Amino acid sequence: MIYRILFLGDIVGKPGRTAIRQGLPSLKETYKPLFTIVNGENSAAGHGITPDIADELLAQGVDAITLGNHAFNRKEAYNYIQQSTKIARPYNMVAKTPGRGLVQISKDGVDLAVANLCGRVYLEGYDNPFTAFDEIYQNATGHLFVDFHGEVTSEKIAMGWHAAGRATALVGTHTHVQTADERILEDYTAYITDVGMSGPENGVIGTDKEPVLYRFRTGLPARFEVADGPGVICGVMIEVERDSGRAVHIERVRLAT
Repeated sequence: MIYRILFLGDIVGKPGRTAIRQGLPSLKETYKPLFTIVNGENSAAGHGITPDIADELLAQGVDAITLGNHAFNRKEAYNYIQQSTKIARPYNMVAKTPGRGLVQISKDGVDLAVANLCGRVYLEGYDNPFTAFDEIYQNATGHLFVDFHGEVTSEKIAMGWHAAGRATALVGTHTHVQTADERILEDYTAYITDVGMSGPENGVIGTDKEPVLYRFRTGLPARFEVADGPGVICGVMIEVERDSGRAVHIERVRLAT
């Protein structure tokens, strides 16, 4: 017997939230996931998350929300993150950071631990994610799903091998571009370097293209805003053995809305 996990990548601003609202029902009808998880760290105008947005996502049938390096860009979310049992902020932050980096969700007799980690290459202020994973693995109950939020492919791939045979899934987020390397590591762990974003596709990784082009062309600073236009949902669907927690299949998901 298997169950399915649907994980959708970084929700970027209002276009990303609109895409999720419009597209999630059809994705759930198609894949019939037991658990639906999203990365929401860019959901509030491209930086952070708010209580209202988190509530909206959970009301739409999302079971857990992971975050990343923008987890605490919105001060109004601090208490919400602290109290929520459905939001995982980066586990490898200092001990007194609000919230939890590992949350437990259960459904239909399956216990799933959902964890969030940030890489350290080009991202500052995080403890070693590899030793943090070992701690997560010791503390998790049931099967383990990890969102590894990192900049570079090498660090993500290394973390995939570090988690191989222990985590049910380790999937990459943060760079907003879906990679084509989904696979099962050591006949156990579903892996992809980056699941991609859920947001406006006619920009630059979710940002309006004109100020980005201006900055690249001139070298001068420019104010970045979330792009307008239609959204696309990117993510993965993972099939897992109920008894063992072993992932048996992973496939990319992409839906234009």
